[in-house]
Amino acid sequence: MSPYDRKEDEVRRLLDGPHPGVPVDLAPRAAERGRHVLTRRRVLHAVLWGLLVVGAVVALVLAARWWPAAEPLDTTPSGW
Repeated sequence: MSPYDRKEDEVRRLLDGPHPGVPVDLAPRAAERGRHVLTRRRVLHAVLWGLLVVGAVVALVLAARWWPAAEPLDTTPSGW
């Protein structure tokens, strides 16, 4: 008998036996947990997007503040 056959026999015995009962309040608890997880995920995504936007604005402000300004030309371009 191969190990595969032994495992298959064990699984068949488990499935042929009495099945455990399902708690009556399983569906409402699962739905509540799903709502909780979804709410947490939405809040986390909103916070992360907010941080990304704030970071981009800060980067733009710092770049505009520290970027060297173009020197004004002393002469006008030829042809004017």
